[in-house]
Amino acid sequence: MIDSQKVLYSAGANDECYTPAYGVRPILKYIPKDWVVWCPFDTEESEYVKLIRANGNKVIASHISKGRDFYTFEPSGHWDCIISNPPFGGKRHIFERALSFGKPFALLMALTWLNDSAPKQLFMEKDLQLLMFDKRIKFLNNGEVQNKITFSSAYYCWEFLPKQIIMEKLECE
Repeated sequence: MIDSQKVLYSAGANDECYTPAYGVRPILKYIPKDWVVWCPFDTEESEYVKLIRANGNKVIASHISKGRDFYTFEPSGHWDCIISNPPFGGKRHIFERALSFGKPFALLMALTWLNDSAPKQLFMEKDLQLLMFDKRIKFLNNGEVQNKITFSSAYYCWEFLPKQIIMEKLECE
């Protein structure tokens, strides 16, 4: 078993960044209304949890701070998909675990990850889907907007979108 506390979550201050509401809204239209969404990296205060519930979906929120480690925890009840902004550290392990469930997912990740060999290997026989944006998302860290974001992000999806690549405009607040 992987010890995610020691290996996969970065010790740096950048791994606990929060997605603003405008970064969550574009994914909402692709969630079927009857789906139960598991947000495995989110607390009840997360914009994912709040906006997906407001969208009419049931949401299961779990977060490592509440003892719900993504690598060992799975909701006991029925759920249909995973949607979240996972830690940027340990990306390969996060996607291996998400794929292991055999259920659709949409995970927000830096587009620079496409330069790595891991997504090529993980999605070699699976159809990777991308929901990309016209501008960068400015994440929140310790309540502060990160204005110096040097990378673009996209939702890396599997079995989730109606086509392989979709471009959306971000309506920043």
